[in-house]
Amino acid sequence: MEPDQKQLVQLLPLLPVLAELGRTEHVTETAELLGVPQSTVSRGLARASAVVGTELLVRDGRGVRLTPAARTLLPYIEQALTAFQAGLDLVRDESEVMRGRISVSFQHTFGEAVLPLLISAFRTRHPGAAFILSQGARNACLDELASGESDLALTAPVAPPGRNLSSAPLYREPLRLVVHHSHPLAAKASARLADIRADPFVALGPGYGMRSLTDALFREAGYRPRIAFESQDSHTVRGLVSAGLGVSILPPGGDGPGRTVSPETGNLGWVEVPLDSALAFREVGLSWRRRKAGSEPVPVRLFRDMVVAEGPGLLAGLVRQRSL
Repeated sequence: MEPDQKQLVQLLPLLPVLAELGRTEHVTETAELLGVPQSTVSRGLARASAVVGTELLVRDGRGVRLTPAARTLLPYIEQALTAFQAGLDLVRDESEVMRGRISVSFQHTFGEAVLPLLISAFRTRHPGAAFILSQGARNACLDELASGESDLALTAPVAPPGRNLSSAPLYREPLRLVVHHSHPLAAKASARLADIRADPFVALGPGYGMRSLTDALFREAGYRPRIAFESQDSHTVRGLVSAGLGVSILPPGGDGPGRTVSPETGNLGWVEVPLDSALAFREVGLSWRRRKAGSEPVPVRLFRDMVVAEGPGLLAGLVRQRSL
């Protein structure tokens, strides 16, 4: 072993003693803070001085005083201890993540891309993270969060903060009118709610986030739609529209089967048309229960912090692509 390495090996166990002495400049107080006998501190100081090759502290009345050499070394000692503590915290957090479970309730529309993207980003940092996923209507997701069945809820509209609930918005996306490819509005650049007043409407059932949003849109338009079907799934809603059984309002879903049909398609196909309304959007966000300090499981805290801090950026490209 090289001489410099031998010095490091001898000094490493003494770093906490030297750091505390640098702060207190008092042997007895240092011993009390570290929970060791005063003689241990004195011997450690003597060994450190011998290894470095110069005195690090000198007596000054009833206390001690740092020598210039010690003042030079002290910032490096504190930096080394801080770096080691950061690494230790990271290892402990990772151990907690591997042992824990993160329970997330989410609406169906976020299961195809949004939530998988967020989980994938988290798993690149914490490969051992385990998730329990529950999907359903917005009200059901928030009920599971309130009851403690889930740690987090991904919903739209985002739940407003309350006494026992915190939330953070992640992104906003437009709502579109969805019509059969042969509908008169399919070729329009935009449409108004008044344009579909006579059309049968395919809605999501009560308790779903989209139902509350479409209800608000129709209230603004001043009429109630003629609901032909209620579904529990946006894919089914699009399917019913594709068959020409009504129109609907949904967030962007990408390209439909197309306007060019063949006998094999059964004339299925849908088109999304921008809606001319200031309320034609939905805000997606994450919600969580407020807990006593220190009671939140480490995996939940780490995932929540990542989603809140980085989620808008992680999802920006996806939102732009879907909103084109």
